[in-house]
Amino acid sequence: MTGYDPANMLETKFCGLGEAPALDGDATIAGYASLYGIADQGGDIVQKGAYGRALERLFAKGRTVKMLWQHDPNTPIGVWEAVEEDGTGLHVRGRILTEVQAGREALALLKAGAIDGLSIGYRTIRAEKSGAGRLLHEIELWEVSLVTFPMLPEARAQSKSEQTDDDVLATSLASFFDDAAALLA
Repeated sequence: MTGYDPANMLETKFCGLGEAPALDGDATIAGYASLYGIADQGGDIVQKGAYGRALERLFAKGRTVKMLWQHDPNTPIGVWEAVEEDGTGLHVRGRILTEVQAGREALALLKAGAIDGLSIGYRTIRAEKSGAGRLLHEIELWEVSLVTFPMLPEARAQSKSEQTDDDVLATSLASFFDDAAALLA
């Protein structure tokens, strides 16, 4: 399901089911909030580099991408300490703040496996129609939320402590081959 708030032109993507995310002991989470080249349940496909310009503008102003609970702008639950594009997608790493009530609740739900996804809140800058959805070429990212139902089922949080050497190697190789294919194209 795609959400749309006409007051601020914010789009959100959420829906789907999947396996529960992992979380390390100090409430640090990491994962891909968006993956390139994979159609979400609405048919939209984020293209490589779609976030770059907007992230540069945001960071140049000294601002950050917000961590929200279920896309609710009234419920920030933590801070994203790193938001970066790589050859796979948009990778995020951050901390859930247990000093706030909503953060404590989110942490308890994550640990119990009651929530299991990441979802983006954004404004489309440049896209083109493609099949049942759109090819998203440029996106202004506003927030990444912890959600029950991500629109892109592969968008999951994982703790650094749960990443295996094989996970790290697979991500590195995927990024390397994507970059090599782009150079050869």
